[in-house]
Amino acid sequence: MSSDFYKSSILPFAGIIIKLCRAYTNSQEDFEDYYQEVCLQIWRSKDNFREESQWSTWVYRISLNVCLTLLKKKKNNVQHFVSDSITVEETEDNYAFSDESLNLLYDAIRKLSEIDRAVIMLYLEEKSQKEIAEIIGTNPNNIGVRVKRIKTRLKKLLDGKIN
Repeated sequence: MSSDFYKSSILPFAGIIIKLCRAYTNSQEDFEDYYQEVCLQIWRSKDNFREESQWSTWVYRISLNVCLTLLKKKKNNVQHFVSDSITVEETEDNYAFSDESLNLLYDAIRKLSEIDRAVIMLYLEEKSQKEIAEIIGTNPNNIGVRVKRIKTRLKKLLDGKIN
């Protein structure tokens, strides 16, 4: 991958790529692996881009697909050891961001379903319901209803934790 391609085609969308990768990982090591794989897949897939959508939509879709694929691979490769009894809180890298409120929000987002995580991350990026629907592969009305339900769930999960 050339640095020109990275600077012009990936770097402008690094924010959403980072947010998506963070929403689907629990450690800094996993986050870095996911981010690297997303960038690699964007580069590998660039010749398949047919300009039927915006480049940003293409990047989001690849990012989401890579994150979901890696998450499924990780779930399928889980081996159970005695150390599996360690609680999630003990193994998570909760301090990737210095802002505690942001960490609490990401912790709550990680408790959502895989698709709901993607929807709320795109919503937080201020994507329209139409754009989110195009990326997720559903209709805009479904996204509207889903966002409302996700907000309600996040409020319950964060109730009293964030000022």
